[in-house]
Amino acid sequence: MIFLFKAKDSSGKTKEGEVEAISQEVAVQIIQKSGMIPLTMSEKEKVSSLVKDLKRIWEGAKPKELVIFFRQLTTLIESKVPIVPALQALEEQTDNQYLKIVVKEMEGDIRDGMSLSEALSKHPQVFNRLSVSMVRSGEMSGNLQKSITYIADSMEKNYQLGSKVKSALFYPIFVTGAALIIGFIVITFVLPKLTGVIKDMAVEVPWYTKLLMFTGDFMNKYWWAVLIAILGGVGGLIYYMKTEEGKKEWDQIKLKMPIFGSFFKAVCIARFADNFSVLINGGIPVANALQEVSEVVGNSVFQKIILRSMDEVKKGGNISDVFAKSSEIPPIVTRMVKIGEETGKLSEVLKKTAEFYEQEVETMTRNMSTMIEPILISVLGIGVAIMVFAVLMPIYDIANKIQ
Repeated sequence: MIFLFKAKDSSGKTKEGEVEAISQEVAVQIIQKSGMIPLTMSEKEKVSSLVKDLKRIWEGAKPKELVIFFRQLTTLIESKVPIVPALQALEEQTDNQYLKIVVKEMEGDIRDGMSLSEALSKHPQVFNRLSVSMVRSGEMSGNLQKSITYIADSMEKNYQLGSKVKSALFYPIFVTGAALIIGFIVITFVLPKLTGVIKDMAVEVPWYTKLLMFTGDFMNKYWWAVLIAILGGVGGLIYYMKTEEGKKEWDQIKLKMPIFGSFFKAVCIARFADNFSVLINGGIPVANALQEVSEVVGNSVFQKIILRSMDEVKKGGNISDVFAKSSEIPPIVTRMVKIGEETGKLSEVLKKTAEFYEQEVETMTRNMSTMIEPILISVLGIGVAIMVFAVLMPIYDIANKIQ
């Protein structure tokens, strides 16, 4: 337990601080032995699980913050700072209240006799299985600093890959969203005023103009119901995509999408190759490494392939045999893995494969806007052309007849 105290030292000055002890009586004895006179003593309140959950939902632990956490932990361990003081320093350093609570709990667990890997494993929402396995391997081999450096490098690359995915998707999502919002406003409020001119003239118009007039009138009258239906549909789709079945279906769609499919595939392969290389290099057995990598690859389709290869390795087979039967794995990756297995240099081959696909992702990210821009412009142009052809052309024809 941790107790907060106020005490006077030999010079009569009042000091405040914390002391850890199994009971309040022992805490008082510890303070007295240090030459101070206790004035007040109270047990430090633990953070409730509800408060912790709320902070996790509100703040969470962002990938960038975890990269910084492991980088700083590596530096402190390299400087021969013991684990508990190192965690105390990191707790004071971070501004994330949820991560601060997690690190504080880890300090207490390690003081109680847990290893660092055991303390990390108690927080699966923050530290994935790959990180726990690497730390456990470092503890067993006596090279914890090297293992944590591997984790920091791996997390940083995963963070960079995730940032590139967001960067590639931001432009088309923004343009599409803006186009839909503007289209909704135009059809609901502007179109009925334009078609009102045609109605006042009471002339015969083509069927497509009638359809557009009906759509504008309906939207103008029931726009609120349409808006609720759209928001409900989007919300329902997001909820479904967060379910197990929805996530699996979305993962399959992502790999089959035109333009984006090859991009998502390259991201998954880069994650697999880099993380797998790190784990093997850290001394993790191949089957165990495959199990851990399947959790961080970021796609259920690739996860199944990796788990099948894990089963094959346990039977005495090769990873390349499973990859060769999977259409999602490019032949070059299968060949590279096979060469690594045959030469006994799988880690080095995977590292080169990861570097190649990371470069591919970089190139695709730069070219994504160039590829998508003409498609979006064409779609928007078609929408405008339909409006002009269906509304303005009938008005123009009527005006010519009147002349």
